[in-house]
Amino acid sequence: MTYEETLHYLYTRVPVFQHSGASAYKPGLGTSLSLDKYLAYPHKAYKTIHVAGTNGKGSTSHLLAAVLQKSGYKVGLYTSPHLVDFRERIRVDGKMIDKQYVVDFIEKHRSYFETLSPSFFELTMSMAFDYFRSQAVDVAVIEVGLGGRLDSTNIIDPDLCVITNISKDHVQFLGDTLEQIAYEKAGIIKEGIPVIIGEAGIESVKDVFVSKAGAENAPIRFAEQSGVIRSSAISDNGHWVYDTTDYGTIEGELGGVVQEKNTCTVLTAIRELLSLGYKITPQAVKTGFAQVTGLTGLMGRWQIIQRDPLIICDTGHNVGGWEYLSKQLDQTPCHALHIVIGMVNDKDIHGVLKLLPKKAIYYFTNASVERALPAEEFALQASEHGLKGTIHSSVALAIEAAKNTAEPNDCIFIGGSTFIVSDALIALKLDIYN
Repeated sequence: MTYEETLHYLYTRVPVFQHSGASAYKPGLGTSLSLDKYLAYPHKAYKTIHVAGTNGKGSTSHLLAAVLQKSGYKVGLYTSPHLVDFRERIRVDGKMIDKQYVVDFIEKHRSYFETLSPSFFELTMSMAFDYFRSQAVDVAVIEVGLGGRLDSTNIIDPDLCVITNISKDHVQFLGDTLEQIAYEKAGIIKEGIPVIIGEAGIESVKDVFVSKAGAENAPIRFAEQSGVIRSSAISDNGHWVYDTTDYGTIEGELGGVVQEKNTCTVLTAIRELLSLGYKITPQAVKTGFAQVTGLTGLMGRWQIIQRDPLIICDTGHNVGGWEYLSKQLDQTPCHALHIVIGMVNDKDIHGVLKLLPKKAIYYFTNASVERALPAEEFALQASEHGLKGTIHSSVALAIEAAKNTAEPNDCIFIGGSTFIVSDALIALKLDIYN
């Protein structure tokens, strides 16, 4: 098969949560353990760091990978979902997995996969673990797909666990209370392995983590209590500048209010990695934060696409994400705010709509995935919250309408779901993938 034929096989032969949602969700570790045994336990060939959480786990994973790369480690990075190219999910030192490796891996093991019937995520996770072994990585940063306790990545024995935060998302799978969701995320905590909690929030959620860590005899640290950041401010170029206790002044390339929380989490995690014997230099920390997108390929986190008018995209897609995005939009200087937005149908739509700016001009649309909420239905629900705008059948058409309307000193924000951002990057033909 060619690379394109292999991707078609992956997308049509096994269920893809990114496209289909609940019908592709396959909780439990049985299939992952079988794949792991069949492939001779590839993840045991290198160190791992496990990252879970409702929001921020992608940024946190990429920041950790960038810092480790600049410290001289060969670093594997497994994240999901991808925005444009499937290979974004599997990287070594920022470079995406070779197309030929994807083809050869499926060709070599296809007969076994078809007897086991793994999910798309289980299959790609196994591919990632096998690829990292073939590339002789020193350490791999592994992002949880969904939840934690029953997520297929939970077969690893990491050096460190990181849980970024807890908010309501995927409630149909993880529970409809913060405590239930925290219980699922806490499932990655293992016997004797230290865990960093980025943002516990309410006391009852903190209690869930403390209880699980105690049961597993796992050292637990709360980033909010670490004191790693003394103060922060936004520079003229839109980057965060942090005054830290360990490294002095650090400039973070990633924009958005939420990155202050992520930075605190990562710096606390680095403290723990140092205590575990990792060799991480102060300059590596500074460079990793300052150059994370170039080092790891991270996109879609308050990403500035162009200026005059200012065009920004962000993958924030739930209430927890929009609690920060709404603040960031309010702080963004512009004459008029245009928002190209769509969501998927399994999110808390009204919870997000309550947080959206009332004075913005809206362009309601839907992404090109099965889970997309139809633009007409989304616009109708938005009208109940006093939000008005036009309806567009595709993200490309919505962006075109916004650009035709916006003045040079306006701002166009694109978001609402990862898939809206994905379609936007394709429509805008950004030359960011190789």
